[in-house]
Amino acid sequence: MRGIARMIEDDRYCIEILHQLQAVKSALAKAESEILKNHAAHCVAEAIATGDTEDQQAKFGELVDLFERVRK
Repeated sequence: MRGIARMIEDDRYCIEILHQLQAVKSALAKAESEILKNHAAHCVAEAIATGDTEDQQAKFGELVDLFERVRK
């Protein structure tokens, strides 16, 4: 992000800045996807494996909350 801020300060061509912003957004989306997969594979799976219904509901609730925030 500092690099993009520097590009703006240096009055770089708008399309160059937009390309960099797209690259950052793509990288963040990939990271988000991997973290979500990890959460499902480990945290949610562990809650299911333990049979702890309270923990299962909490993990499911967290995911629902996350997806609701994304929709807004």
